[in-house]
Amino acid sequence: MYSSSSTVPKRVTLIHVLAIQLLLINSELSLNTTNAYLNHKCLVSQGKYKPGSKYEQRLKFIIKRFYSVSNKGYEGFGDSTLSAIIQCRGDSYGPKCHDCFATAFAALRRRCPWYKGRIIWYDQCLLSIDAKYSIGQIDYNNNFCMSNAKKLGGDKFAFIITWNTFMDNLTTLAVDNNTNKLTPFYSAGKTWFKGDMLYGMVQCTIDLNPKACWECMVFNSIHFQHCLNDKRGARFMSRSCTFRFEFYPFLAKHVQNI
Repeated sequence: MYSSSSTVPKRVTLIHVLAIQLLLINSELSLNTTNAYLNHKCLVSQGKYKPGSKYEQRLKFIIKRFYSVSNKGYEGFGDSTLSAIIQCRGDSYGPKCHDCFATAFAALRRRCPWYKGRIIWYDQCLLSIDAKYSIGQIDYNNNFCMSNAKKLGGDKFAFIITWNTFMDNLTTLAVDNNTNKLTPFYSAGKTWFKGDMLYGMVQCTIDLNPKACWECMVFNSIHFQHCLNDKRGARFMSRSCTFRFEFYPFLAKHVQNI
């Protein structure tokens, strides 16, 4: 009788431990496996193309090429009449990038049918198609900002200094990573703000040079100050660069203290 009663707590304990382990594993996986749709833009001013046109033929050629190389995380093409770029988040290369690209292109066809110019943002990737040469150029017009509904409260000025310094440091790392063929123009890290850990990420598209990456980050951080300054989490995204900060880990790896 005693032996049977003593085994019950052991089994319960084992099940409890396994449940906690599974919860932790699922929590970690959810950090970088979600791929939420964020925004899109049909570039109406660039007009539409006709079925069977030369533009459509060239677009199909580029999309087919992107499908074959999307696992590497980025690809770009550009000439005077058509430019396109696929850029996946720095921790979402490989099959995740391929899947995100397939999802993004299907969504663009549905949301912006026959438009020559169109952009779509997902959590794990960006797909941009342009009816002009835009490779290597900063896009100042197609951008947006999303923020946590909760305001930070407390010392707003101190937080503005913290997140600006944090973004500058992450941008420096991203530019330094430009020589890294695996994750160019990408960095992620964490820093402290008044006893709370702040997590962040910076990324520029691979077609930019280091100076343009810096300029894109500075422009958008100033342009979207109202969205960033006193929020408990926010991100700005453009065709050319992105910055995000949260008071919780939103990537699988924020290993670097900044």
